Amino acid sequence: MSADKALTERILDALRPYASNWSGSLGRGDLVIPQSEVPRLVREILRSVQEVVDRHGEAADLDLFRVLMAARKTISVQDQVAELKKRFRVLTR
Repeated sequence: MSADKALTERILDALRPYASNWSGSLGRGDLVIPQSEVPRLVREILRSVQEVVDRHGEAADLDLFRVLMAARKTISVQDQVAELKKRFRVLTR
């Protein structure tokens, strides 16, 4: 979970200069990003996510298959998702 927190902090640090109020707080979530800065900002966020993926690697097909087969025995889809998240780092896109 610390990797998730570190990734979140890196993304927030990248966005903080574009906070719309003068204090630099992202509390309200309002951002003002100049159009010319968008490509650089996207590259920086993607680089941060890629570093986390590279550090932890991808799951092997056999490991994923085993977890999916074990998760099929659970009653609900939510329990299946919880089992996958417990065993693997799941990045949403």
